Amino acid sequence: MAFENILLAVEGGVATVTVHRPKVLNALNQQTLTELAQAFDAVKADDSVRALIITGSGEKAFVAGADINELAKMQAMEAKAKAFFGQQVFARLERLGKPSVAMINGFALGGGLELALACTLRTAATTAKLGLPEVSLGIIPGYGGTQRLARIAGPGVAREWVLTGDMFSAEAAHRVGIVNRLFEPAALAAGTQELVGKLLSRSPVAVGLALETIARGLNMSQQEGEVIESDMFGLASTTQDMREGMAAFLEKRKPQFPGK
Repeated sequence: MAFENILLAVEGGVATVTVHRPKVLNALNQQTLTELAQAFDAVKADDSVRALIITGSGEKAFVAGADINELAKMQAMEAKAKAFFGQQVFARLERLGKPSVAMINGFALGGGLELALACTLRTAATTAKLGLPEVSLGIIPGYGGTQRLARIAGPGVAREWVLTGDMFSAEAAHRVGIVNRLFEPAALAAGTQELVGKLLSRSPVAVGLALETIARGLNMSQQEGEVIESDMFGLASTTQDMREGMAAFLEKRKPQFPGK
């Protein structure tokens, strides 16, 4: 699959999508969003891929935001449609059915942070800066940022980040739960790969069921969510992965999950 604004590579069961517009700090324009949607669909359809890493080209930016040259020209209905399209693209990522990790190597601002928030987990270089600066441009986050940030870090953090439009350090983002793991810049790639390797060592079936259970539970009461959890727990107990995992534990060996 040929792309102009992103790079897609697959190795050892891990797909890596790199937003590749370094001259504009990897800003998200319409074409880039379209290519991301195509890449997410390809990753979901590829049974050999068990995890996804998303990052940005160069040392300065993960994704520094949406393309302001496009946004500045839009009228109300066009802007609404663009926001909805971006939301749908990031929803594909969130519902991939496989774990995804945003490897934040630099600026993750506006649409860039929203892309990272749609991932399952986030790693970051200690030098990275994160934020949602849209209010300083007279707009608000439009690719799900107001909703995901509140769910991940709580409404108090979301209000501070969205209403001030400030940039925050990776350490501050880690402190409030937006970033899962921090690494020195030179160790970011290896640290992220180690985290992904741990995910790959777990039961693919169980990981998929856990992702679905967490996602569905966010939209219902705890009691309703626990019903889903018990259903998924029962489903997991019928799988070959469960039999292998239990046997490996009892036999004091590493499991070899078949993914069934």
